Amino acid sequence: MGDTQTPILALREIHKAFGGITAIQAFNLDIMPGEIVALVGDNGAGKSTLVKIIAGVFPATSGQIVLGGEEVHFANPRQSQDRGIQVVYQDLALADSQPVYMNMFLGREKVKGLLRRLDRKAMISETEELVRALDVRIPSARARIRELSGGQRQGVAIARATHGAGKLILMDEPTAALGVAETARVENSIRTLKADNRAILIVSHNLDQVFRLADRICVLRRGVQVGVKRTSETTNNEIVSMITGLISS
Repeated sequence: MGDTQTPILALREIHKAFGGITAIQAFNLDIMPGEIVALVGDNGAGKSTLVKIIAGVFPATSGQIVLGGEEVHFANPRQSQDRGIQVVYQDLALADSQPVYMNMFLGREKVKGLLRRLDRKAMISETEELVRALDVRIPSARARIRELSGGQRQGVAIARATHGAGKLILMDEPTAALGVAETARVENSIRTLKADNRAILIVSHNLDQVFRLADRICVLRRGVQVGVKRTSETTNNEIVSMITGLISS
């Protein structure tokens, strides 16, 4: 990863206020291609707010979002998705009654012919190829979401994000409530995305996971960016101290 590369995402002096309450202030971060950055902090630190700003759920009060070297302004999540940003939220936002392949193409279904019928064969084939590449072990692309385990659902959500993301994937607690084996499988999927040169911002309370996956760790405390550390140059204890406020950098 060369220093001369353009960041996939550059956040400049991001500030967000809700009425008189400041949620994020003076936040700066670059994320490079093929890099995983972890965003950590206690509940209420501003992590989800920051993810939602990048995803276009609501605008920053001030500051700049630069995507691939170009400043962008998102009025809604669809605009951020159209620019290659995808989010895997904690609640996954999957359609339980629909099969895996329909979830993979939700809102962008493939059609064929003059009557624009659903091209189920093409969607199933593409879904099978993607879940195989990410080692998401599901019974079938035709299986309904409600028939899958928690880890399988999370794998499908990540695969769907990968399918739509050209640049950046945001992950909010991607392995919350999963067992050890399913967590390991999801983490392997995340490593596959990194190897594919995707930029990933991951929110996690699991510091062991953060140290396994992230290249850098960004700490937020009460909306303030406490610091950014290279994972190889810090320790679990130092990050905990930054989160709790025992040290400031």
